[in-house]
Amino acid sequence: MNKTRLTLLILATAGLAACGESSTLQVSDGTGPSPKLPEPNKTLIPTVNIADAVGWPAGTKPTAAPGTQVAAFAEGLDHPRWMYVLPNGDVLVAETNAPPKPDDSSGVRGWVMEKVMAKAGAGVPSPNRITLLRDKDGDGVAETRTVFLEKLNSPFGMALVGNDFYVADTDRLLRFRYEDGATSITTPGAKVTDLPGGTLNHHWTKNVIASPDGKKLYVTTGSNSNVGENGMAAEEGRAAIWEVDAATGQHRIFASGIRNPNGLAWEPQSGKLWTAVNERDEIGSDLVPDYITSVKDGGFYGWPYSYYGQNVDKRVEPQNPDLVAKAIAPDYAVGPHTASLGLMFAEPNALPAPFTNGAIIGQHGSWNRKPHSGYKVIFVPFSNGMPSGQPVDLLTGFLNKDEEAMGRPVGVVSDHKGAVLVADDVGNKIWRVTAAK
Repeated sequence: MNKTRLTLLILATAGLAACGESSTLQVSDGTGPSPKLPEPNKTLIPTVNIADAVGWPAGTKPTAAPGTQVAAFAEGLDHPRWMYVLPNGDVLVAETNAPPKPDDSSGVRGWVMEKVMAKAGAGVPSPNRITLLRDKDGDGVAETRTVFLEKLNSPFGMALVGNDFYVADTDRLLRFRYEDGATSITTPGAKVTDLPGGTLNHHWTKNVIASPDGKKLYVTTGSNSNVGENGMAAEEGRAAIWEVDAATGQHRIFASGIRNPNGLAWEPQSGKLWTAVNERDEIGSDLVPDYITSVKDGGFYGWPYSYYGQNVDKRVEPQNPDLVAKAIAPDYAVGPHTASLGLMFAEPNALPAPFTNGAIIGQHGSWNRKPHSGYKVIFVPFSNGMPSGQPVDLLTGFLNKDEEAMGRPVGVVSDHKGAVLVADDVGNKIWRVTAAK
Protein backbone atom coordinates (compact mmCIF):
# COMPACT_ATOMS: atom_id res chain seq x y z
CA MET A 1 0.00 0.00 0.00
CA ASN A 2 1.47 3.39 -0.96
CA LYS A 3 1.81 6.18 1.57
CA THR A 4 -1.02 8.27 0.10
CA ARG A 5 -3.52 5.44 0.50
CA LEU A 6 -2.10 4.60 3.92
CA THR A 7 -2.50 8.22 5.00
CA LEU A 8 -6.13 8.29 3.93
CA LEU A 9 -6.82 5.00 5.65
CA ILE A 10 -5.18 6.03 8.89
CA LEU A 11 -6.80 9.45 9.00
CA ALA A 12 -10.20 7.97 8.20
CA THR A 13 -9.78 5.32 10.88
CA ALA A 14 -8.50 7.87 13.35
CA GLY A 15 -11.53 10.01 12.56
CA LEU A 16 -13.80 7.09 13.36
CA ALA A 17 -11.89 6.51 16.58
CA ALA A 18 -12.31 10.14 17.54
CA CYS A 19 -16.04 9.93 16.86
CA GLY A 20 -16.42 6.66 18.76
CA GLU A 21 -14.58 7.62 21.93
CA SER A 22 -15.12 10.88 23.73
CA SER A 23 -15.09 12.33 27.18
CA THR A 24 -17.81 11.46 29.67
CA LEU A 25 -16.45 13.94 32.23
CA GLN A 26 -15.70 17.65 32.23
CA VAL A 27 -12.12 18.92 32.30
CA SER A 28 -12.96 20.29 35.75
CA ASP A 29 -13.62 16.72 36.94
CA GLY A 30 -9.99 15.92 36.19
CA THR A 31 -8.77 18.98 38.05
CA GLY A 32 -7.73 19.64 41.65
CA PRO A 33 -6.12 17.66 44.47
CA SER A 34 -8.44 14.64 44.02
CA PRO A 35 -9.36 14.33 40.33
CA LYS A 36 -11.89 11.79 39.11
CA LEU A 37 -10.16 8.81 37.55
CA PRO A 38 -12.61 6.68 35.54
CA GLU A 39 -11.80 3.22 34.26
CA PRO A 40 -9.32 3.23 31.37
CA ASN A 41 -10.91 3.21 27.92
CA LYS A 42 -8.28 1.72 25.64
CA THR A 43 -9.51 1.59 22.03
CA LEU A 44 -8.02 -0.27 19.09
CA ILE A 45 -7.01 3.04 17.55
CA PRO A 46 -6.33 5.99 19.88
CA THR A 47 -8.55 9.05 19.84
CA VAL A 48 -7.00 11.59 17.46
CA ASN A 49 -8.64 15.01 17.67
CA ILE A 50 -6.25 17.55 16.25
CA ALA A 51 -6.80 21.29 16.32
CA ASP A 52 -5.33 22.29 12.97
CA ALA A 53 -2.80 25.10 13.32
CA VAL A 54 -3.95 28.15 11.34
CA GLY A 55 -2.36 31.17 13.08
CA TRP A 56 -3.91 34.47 14.13
CA PRO A 57 -5.90 36.49 11.59
CA ALA A 58 -4.77 40.10 11.37
CA GLY A 59 -6.00 42.21 14.26
CA THR A 60 -6.93 39.28 16.52
CA LYS A 61 -5.51 38.17 19.85
CA PRO A 62 -6.35 35.95 22.83
CA THR A 63 -8.98 36.89 25.40
CA ALA A 64 -7.62 38.18 28.70
CA ALA A 65 -9.40 37.63 32.01
CA PRO A 66 -11.45 40.48 33.51
CA GLY A 67 -9.14 43.01 35.12
CA THR A 68 -6.29 42.16 32.74
CA GLN A 69 -5.34 42.95 29.17
CA VAL A 70 -3.14 41.32 26.53
CA ALA A 71 -1.02 42.64 23.68
CA ALA A 72 1.76 41.33 21.49
CA PHE A 73 5.23 41.87 22.93
CA ALA A 74 6.92 40.41 19.85
CA GLU A 75 5.69 38.97 16.54
CA GLY A 76 7.10 37.15 13.54
CA LEU A 77 9.15 34.69 15.56
CA ASP A 78 9.94 31.15 14.42
CA HIS A 79 8.32 28.58 16.72
CA PRO A 80 9.00 30.33 20.06
CA ARG A 81 8.58 27.85 22.91
CA TRP A 82 10.49 28.93 26.00
CA MET A 83 11.69 32.16 27.59
CA TYR A 84 14.09 33.53 30.16
CA VAL A 85 14.29 37.11 31.43
CA LEU A 86 17.75 38.54 32.13
CA PRO A 87 18.39 40.88 35.09
CA ASN A 88 18.39 43.94 32.81
CA GLY A 89 14.93 43.05 31.45
CA ASP A 90 16.03 41.58 28.13
CA VAL A 91 13.85 38.63 27.14
CA LEU A 92 15.48 35.52 25.71
CA VAL A 93 13.33 33.27 23.54
CA ALA A 94 14.23 29.73 22.49
CA GLU A 95 13.06 29.41 18.88
CA THR A 96 13.12 25.67 18.64
CA ASN A 97 11.46 22.44 17.64
CA ALA A 98 12.14 18.72 17.73
CA PRO A 99 15.49 17.48 16.44
CA PRO A 100 15.75 14.72 13.85
CA LYS A 101 14.79 11.49 15.63
CA PRO A 102 14.32 8.86 12.93
CA ASP A 103 13.72 5.98 15.32
CA ASP A 104 10.80 7.80 16.92
CA SER A 105 8.97 8.12 13.61
CA SER A 106 9.64 4.59 12.38
CA GLY A 107 6.79 2.17 11.80
CA VAL A 108 3.15 2.99 11.07
CA ARG A 109 2.43 4.39 14.54
CA GLY A 110 5.47 6.66 14.51
CA TRP A 111 4.70 7.85 11.01
CA VAL A 112 1.11 8.65 11.98
CA MET A 113 2.28 10.63 15.02
CA GLU A 114 4.64 12.58 12.80
CA LYS A 115 1.67 13.59 10.63
CA VAL A 116 -0.36 14.45 13.74
CA MET A 117 2.36 16.78 14.99
CA ALA A 118 2.60 18.42 11.58
CA LYS A 119 -1.14 19.19 11.56
CA ALA A 120 -0.77 20.64 15.05
CA GLY A 121 1.96 23.03 13.91
CA ALA A 122 4.94 21.08 15.26
CA GLY A 123 6.29 19.77 11.97
CA VAL A 124 8.63 22.64 11.09
CA PRO A 125 12.44 22.33 11.27
CA SER A 126 14.03 23.64 14.43
CA PRO A 127 15.56 27.15 14.12
CA ASN A 128 18.06 26.08 16.80
CA ARG A 129 18.63 29.53 18.19
CA ILE A 130 17.97 31.80 21.14
CA THR A 131 16.79 35.30 20.27
CA LEU A 132 17.13 38.38 22.48
CA LEU A 133 14.22 40.83 22.61
CA ARG A 134 14.72 44.29 24.11
CA ASP A 135 12.01 46.82 25.01
CA LYS A 136 14.17 49.92 25.08
CA ASP A 137 11.47 52.50 25.72
CA GLY A 138 9.40 50.46 28.18
CA ASP A 139 6.19 50.58 26.17
CA GLY A 140 5.57 46.84 26.37
CA VAL A 141 6.74 46.08 22.82
CA ALA A 142 10.19 44.78 21.89
CA GLU A 143 11.83 47.21 19.48
CA THR A 144 15.11 45.37 18.95
CA ARG A 145 15.78 41.75 18.16
CA THR A 146 19.17 40.05 17.91
CA VAL A 147 20.43 36.48 17.62
CA PHE A 148 21.75 35.76 21.09
CA LEU A 149 22.96 32.20 20.44
CA GLU A 150 22.75 30.07 17.33
CA LYS A 151 23.77 26.68 15.95
CA LEU A 152 22.31 24.95 18.97
CA ASN A 153 20.58 21.56 19.01
CA SER A 154 16.87 21.99 19.82
CA PRO A 155 17.50 24.33 22.78
CA PHE A 156 14.83 24.74 25.41
CA GLY A 157 15.58 25.66 29.04
CA MET A 158 17.83 28.55 30.09
CA ALA A 159 19.27 29.78 33.39
CA LEU A 160 21.72 32.49 34.45
CA VAL A 161 23.92 32.14 37.54
CA GLY A 162 26.27 35.10 37.94
CA ASN A 163 27.93 35.34 34.56
CA ASP A 164 27.33 31.68 33.71
CA PHE A 165 24.52 31.21 31.21
CA TYR A 166 23.20 27.67 30.93
CA VAL A 167 21.32 26.23 27.97
CA ALA A 168 19.60 22.84 27.97
CA ASP A 169 19.98 21.49 24.45
CA THR A 170 18.13 18.28 23.70
CA ASP A 171 21.23 16.15 24.35
CA ARG A 172 23.50 18.16 26.64
CA LEU A 173 23.65 20.96 29.16
CA LEU A 174 25.92 23.82 28.05
CA ARG A 175 27.54 26.75 29.85
CA PHE A 176 28.36 30.08 28.18
CA ARG A 177 30.01 33.24 29.48
CA TYR A 178 27.52 36.11 29.66
CA GLU A 179 28.44 39.79 30.07
CA ASP A 180 25.84 42.20 31.45
CA GLY A 181 23.93 43.89 28.66
CA ALA A 182 25.33 41.67 25.90
CA THR A 183 23.02 41.18 22.94
CA SER A 184 24.83 38.10 21.63
CA ILE A 185 27.25 35.39 22.65
CA THR A 186 29.75 34.25 20.04
CA THR A 187 32.26 32.33 22.16
CA PRO A 188 31.83 28.55 22.27
CA GLY A 189 30.00 26.97 25.17
CA ALA A 190 31.37 24.29 27.46
CA LYS A 191 29.55 21.03 28.04
CA VAL A 192 28.45 20.59 31.64
CA THR A 193 26.98 17.13 31.12
CA ASP A 194 25.39 14.96 28.47
CA LEU A 195 21.62 14.54 28.55
CA PRO A 196 19.56 11.65 27.15
CA GLY A 197 19.11 12.19 23.42
CA GLY A 198 19.78 9.98 20.43
CA THR A 199 17.78 8.86 17.42
CA LEU A 200 14.67 7.91 19.43
CA ASN A 201 14.42 10.92 21.80
CA HIS A 202 10.61 10.83 22.08
CA HIS A 203 10.17 13.71 24.56
CA TRP A 204 13.00 15.94 23.44
CA THR A 205 12.51 19.12 25.51
CA LYS A 206 14.94 19.64 28.38
CA ASN A 207 14.39 22.44 30.90
CA VAL A 208 16.82 23.76 33.52
CA ILE A 209 16.49 25.83 36.68
CA ALA A 210 19.18 26.82 39.18
CA SER A 211 18.97 26.33 42.92
CA PRO A 212 18.68 29.59 44.88
CA ASP A 213 22.41 29.48 45.72
CA GLY A 214 23.33 28.60 42.12
CA LYS A 215 25.34 25.52 43.06
CA LYS A 216 22.88 22.99 41.70
CA LEU A 217 21.01 22.81 38.42
CA TYR A 218 17.77 20.86 38.00
CA VAL A 219 17.15 19.46 34.53
CA THR A 220 14.02 17.76 33.16
CA THR A 221 14.28 14.66 30.97
CA GLY A 222 11.03 13.35 29.46
CA SER A 223 10.31 9.69 28.72
CA ASN A 224 11.28 7.94 25.50
CA SER A 225 7.80 6.51 24.95
CA ASN A 226 4.18 6.77 26.05
CA VAL A 227 4.25 3.94 28.61
CA GLY A 228 7.54 2.13 28.20
CA GLU A 229 6.64 0.37 24.94
CA ASN A 230 10.19 0.83 23.65
CA GLY A 231 11.59 -1.11 26.59
CA MET A 232 12.91 0.24 29.86
CA ALA A 233 16.48 0.20 28.62
CA ALA A 234 15.49 3.10 26.36
CA GLU A 235 14.33 5.00 29.47
CA GLU A 236 17.71 5.13 31.20
CA GLY A 237 17.97 8.54 32.92
CA ARG A 238 14.59 9.61 31.54
CA ALA A 239 11.15 10.44 32.93
CA ALA A 240 13.01 12.23 35.67
CA ILE A 241 14.41 15.43 37.09
CA TRP A 242 18.18 15.45 37.41
CA GLU A 243 20.21 17.33 39.98
CA VAL A 244 23.47 18.50 38.41
CA ASP A 245 26.47 19.90 40.27
CA ALA A 246 27.18 23.16 38.44
CA ALA A 247 30.91 23.04 39.17
CA THR A 248 31.65 19.44 38.19
CA GLY A 249 28.76 18.30 35.99
CA GLN A 250 28.20 15.27 38.20
CA HIS A 251 24.53 14.38 38.41
CA ARG A 252 22.03 12.17 40.12
CA ILE A 253 18.34 11.41 39.70
CA PHE A 254 16.53 13.84 42.00
CA ALA A 255 13.04 12.45 41.28
CA SER A 256 11.79 9.78 38.88
CA GLY A 257 8.64 8.25 37.41
CA ILE A 258 7.67 11.66 35.95
CA ARG A 259 6.59 11.03 32.36
CA ASN A 260 7.30 14.41 30.78
CA PRO A 261 8.19 17.25 33.16
CA ASN A 262 8.70 20.65 31.55
CA GLY A 263 7.92 23.65 33.73
CA LEU A 264 10.12 24.15 36.80
CA ALA A 265 9.69 26.85 39.44
CA TRP A 266 10.50 27.50 43.10
CA GLU A 267 7.36 28.06 45.17
CA PRO A 268 8.04 31.35 47.01
CA GLN A 269 6.55 30.52 50.44
CA SER A 270 7.75 26.96 50.95
CA GLY A 271 10.90 27.18 48.82
CA LYS A 272 10.03 23.81 47.26
CA LEU A 273 10.69 22.87 43.67
CA TRP A 274 7.51 22.44 41.59
CA THR A 275 7.07 21.00 38.12
CA ALA A 276 4.37 20.80 35.44
CA VAL A 277 3.99 17.32 33.94
CA ASN A 278 2.39 15.78 30.84
CA GLU A 279 0.89 12.42 31.75
CA ARG A 280 0.27 9.40 29.49
CA ASP A 281 -2.06 9.01 26.52
CA GLU A 282 -4.25 6.44 24.77
CA ILE A 283 -6.52 5.20 27.55
CA GLY A 284 -9.41 7.54 26.87
CA SER A 285 -10.32 11.20 26.78
CA ASP A 286 -10.63 11.42 30.58
CA LEU A 287 -7.28 9.83 31.46
CA VAL A 288 -4.75 10.71 32.63
CA PRO A 289 -4.85 14.22 34.14
CA ASP A 290 -1.74 16.29 33.64
CA TYR A 291 -0.53 17.82 36.88
CA ILE A 292 1.61 20.22 38.83
CA THR A 293 3.35 18.98 41.94
CA SER A 294 6.01 19.72 44.47
CA VAL A 295 8.98 17.45 43.87
CA LYS A 296 10.38 15.34 46.69
CA ASP A 297 14.06 14.40 46.71
CA GLY A 298 14.15 10.69 45.87
CA GLY A 299 10.43 10.63 45.08
CA PHE A 300 8.94 8.22 42.54
CA TYR A 301 5.77 9.40 40.76
CA GLY A 302 4.57 6.22 39.08
CA TRP A 303 5.51 6.30 35.40
CA PRO A 304 5.15 3.98 33.59
CA TYR A 305 3.78 1.42 36.03
CA SER A 306 1.06 3.53 37.63
CA TYR A 307 -0.57 6.92 37.40
CA TYR A 308 -1.79 9.42 39.94
CA GLY A 309 -0.29 7.48 42.77
CA GLN A 310 -0.87 3.75 42.70
CA ASN A 311 -3.42 3.33 39.86
CA VAL A 312 -1.80 0.52 37.89
CA ASP A 313 -1.39 0.87 34.12
CA LYS A 314 -2.05 -2.67 32.91
CA ARG A 315 -0.51 -1.98 29.49
CA VAL A 316 3.01 -1.99 30.93
CA GLU A 317 4.94 -5.25 30.75
CA PRO A 318 6.44 -6.46 32.95
CA GLN A 319 4.63 -4.94 35.91
CA ASN A 320 6.55 -3.62 38.93
CA PRO A 321 4.39 -3.77 42.07
CA ASP A 322 7.31 -2.84 44.36
CA LEU A 323 7.75 0.51 42.60
CA VAL A 324 4.00 1.07 42.43
CA ALA A 325 3.85 0.72 46.22
CA LYS A 326 6.25 3.69 46.44
CA ALA A 327 4.45 5.91 43.93
CA ILE A 328 3.60 9.40 45.18
CA ALA A 329 0.33 10.99 44.09
CA PRO A 330 0.84 14.46 42.57
CA ASP A 331 -0.38 17.52 44.46
CA TYR A 332 -2.79 18.97 41.89
CA ALA A 333 -4.33 17.85 38.60
CA VAL A 334 -4.77 20.37 35.78
CA GLY A 335 -7.04 18.40 33.45
CA PRO A 336 -6.61 15.41 31.12
CA HIS A 337 -4.50 15.87 27.99
CA THR A 338 -4.10 19.62 28.50
CA ALA A 339 -0.37 19.38 27.68
CA SER A 340 0.54 21.67 30.57
CA LEU A 341 4.08 22.84 29.91
CA GLY A 342 4.78 26.30 31.29
CA LEU A 343 4.94 26.99 35.03
CA MET A 344 5.66 30.14 37.02
CA PHE A 345 4.54 31.64 40.31
CA ALA A 346 2.82 35.01 40.28
CA GLU A 347 4.82 37.96 41.52
CA PRO A 348 3.22 40.15 44.21
CA ASN A 349 1.45 43.30 43.04
CA ALA A 350 1.74 42.38 39.36
CA LEU A 351 -1.66 41.21 38.18
CA PRO A 352 -4.88 42.05 40.07
CA ALA A 353 -6.93 39.64 42.18
CA PRO A 354 -7.51 36.75 41.87
CA PHE A 355 -4.12 36.38 40.14
CA THR A 356 -2.00 37.48 43.08
CA ASN A 357 -0.79 34.35 44.88
CA GLY A 358 -0.48 31.14 42.93
CA ALA A 359 0.81 29.29 39.89
CA ILE A 360 0.40 30.32 36.26
CA ILE A 361 0.41 27.41 33.81
CA GLY A 362 0.67 27.39 30.02
CA GLN A 363 -1.47 24.63 28.50
CA HIS A 364 -0.36 23.74 24.98
CA GLY A 365 -3.54 21.79 24.22
CA SER A 366 -4.71 18.24 23.54
CA TRP A 367 -4.60 15.89 20.56
CA ASN A 368 -5.80 12.73 22.37
CA ARG A 369 -9.08 14.07 23.78
CA LYS A 370 -12.55 14.78 22.42
CA PRO A 371 -13.55 17.52 22.97
CA HIS A 372 -10.32 19.51 23.14
CA SER A 373 -8.75 20.50 26.43
CA GLY A 374 -6.09 23.05 27.28
CA TYR A 375 -5.27 25.74 24.71
CA LYS A 376 -5.17 28.40 27.40
CA VAL A 377 -3.24 29.84 30.32
CA ILE A 378 -4.65 29.14 33.78
CA PHE A 379 -4.02 30.36 37.31
CA VAL A 380 -4.13 28.03 40.33
CA PRO A 381 -4.50 29.91 43.64
CA PHE A 382 -2.10 28.97 46.46
CA SER A 383 -2.21 29.40 50.23
CA ASN A 384 0.59 28.43 52.63
CA GLY A 385 2.63 27.03 49.78
CA MET A 386 -0.07 24.71 48.39
CA PRO A 387 -2.94 24.91 45.88
CA SER A 388 -6.06 26.22 47.57
CA GLY A 389 -8.87 26.42 45.05
CA GLN A 390 -10.14 25.85 41.52
CA PRO A 391 -8.21 27.16 38.52
CA VAL A 392 -9.11 30.50 36.98
CA ASP A 393 -8.63 31.20 33.27
CA LEU A 394 -6.10 33.95 32.63
CA LEU A 395 -5.78 33.78 28.85
CA THR A 396 -8.21 31.98 26.51
CA GLY A 397 -9.44 32.20 22.93
CA PHE A 398 -6.63 30.24 21.27
CA LEU A 399 -9.18 28.08 19.39
CA ASN A 400 -11.52 29.68 16.85
CA LYS A 401 -15.17 28.77 16.28
CA ASP A 402 -14.10 25.91 14.01
CA GLU A 403 -11.86 24.46 16.75
CA GLU A 404 -8.73 25.43 14.83
CA ALA A 405 -5.66 26.58 16.74
CA MET A 406 -4.82 30.21 16.11
CA GLY A 407 -2.17 29.83 18.79
CA ARG A 408 -0.82 27.40 21.36
CA PRO A 409 0.62 28.72 24.64
CA VAL A 410 3.82 27.11 25.90
CA GLY A 411 6.27 28.86 28.25
CA VAL A 412 5.18 31.50 30.76
CA VAL A 413 7.48 33.89 32.62
CA SER A 414 7.34 37.14 34.56
CA ASP A 415 9.07 40.12 32.98
CA HIS A 416 9.64 41.48 36.54
CA LYS A 417 7.86 44.67 35.48
CA GLY A 418 4.32 43.62 36.34
CA ALA A 419 3.57 41.53 33.25
CA VAL A 420 3.33 37.85 32.35
CA LEU A 421 4.85 36.83 29.02
CA VAL A 422 3.42 33.86 27.13
CA ALA A 423 5.21 32.09 24.28
CA ASP A 424 2.87 31.07 21.44
CA ASP A 425 4.56 28.61 19.09
CA VAL A 426 1.73 28.43 16.54
CA GLY A 427 1.01 32.17 16.46
CA ASN A 428 4.79 32.84 16.47
CA LYS A 429 4.27 35.59 19.01
CA ILE A 430 5.07 36.50 22.59
CA TRP A 431 1.96 37.79 24.37
CA ARG A 432 2.18 40.22 27.27
CA VAL A 433 -0.53 40.10 29.95
CA THR A 434 -0.86 43.07 32.32
CA ALA A 435 -3.37 44.64 34.68
CA ALA A 436 -6.06 46.49 32.74
CA LYS A 437 -5.72 50.25 32.69
